Amino acid sequence: MTSTFSYLPPCNAAVVSSSSLRYYLKPKFPALSSPSTTDFCFLKKREFVFSAALPFLLILHESVEGFRAGAAERLDRSEDERIREEVRKVVTKGRAPGLLRLVFHDAGTFEMNDNSGGMNGSIIHELNRPENKGLKKSVKILEEAKSKLDLIRPVSWADLIAVAGAEAVSICGGPIIAVELGRLDLGKPDPEGKLPEESLDAVGLKQIFSKKGFATRELVALSGAHTIGGKGFGSPIVFDNAYFKILLEKPWSSKGGMSSMIGLPSDRALADDDECLRWIKEYANNQTVFFEDFQNAYIKLVNSGAKWKS
Repeated sequence: MTSTFSYLPPCNAAVVSSSSLRYYLKPKFPALSSPSTTDFCFLKKREFVFSAALPFLLILHESVEGFRAGAAERLDRSEDERIREEVRKVVTKGRAPGLLRLVFHDAGTFEMNDNSGGMNGSIIHELNRPENKGLKKSVKILEEAKSKLDLIRPVSWADLIAVAGAEAVSICGGPIIAVELGRLDLGKPDPEGKLPEESLDAVGLKQIFSKKGFATRELVALSGAHTIGGKGFGSPIVFDNAYFKILLEKPWSSKGGMSSMIGLPSDRALADDDECLRWIKEYANNQTVFFEDFQNAYIKLVNSGAKWKS
């Protein structure tokens, strides 16, 4: 580091001349008395020591601030991992479909026009609604993890459900989804009638998903979650692109047997829509693309309508 100090006469009484003193200590106002050589040397030494120490003090300050920021970052990462560890203890392949459905029914109430609903934990107050039948079991499963986490630091239902859905996808062989944490719970139910109905056709589905901020591509990707759960789209505990392959086959068109029981009316409707069919074919042919699109759409879903800690 190059020094920028000006030359100063040495602080030695034998070599400091009166002319040099007058040059360096020329007062702006009349002085009552002339400073002594000893005073000058003391002042210049103190100035030199402070100047030399200043860079060190600045570095020390930056180091302390950096340590604080680093410690906070490590604490956040530790907190995130602690939540995920407890969730992993209760998530199994058999429980995965119900936990993923819990995510969709909590976040699926979001409406863009008034920024209402969304991922806010309100689902725990809506379990008696017909559309949420069977979800009490999934909430009960997560209560086990939440009770342990709350003993150390409270975690919101919204965060817990979002993480549980991501872990459900991962444990069944799907993509690993990094979910941001810090959501707040609403503490009361969302208005009724905000979830897409199972009887909707493709046009109706696209309209209602558009109101929630999702494009057709995202609608089709999120629908791929039905690949698990025993709706007839491959293995009920394997998250893959079998959903789209079977949509292209349209087994429900066959007469007799159990083929007519495969999927929901809303699933079958996707295969009859040209815009949706484009993405169904894409995902049926390329599971990697499906995983990437599902991951992005899932993160968007669990962030929709969320209120965050400041």
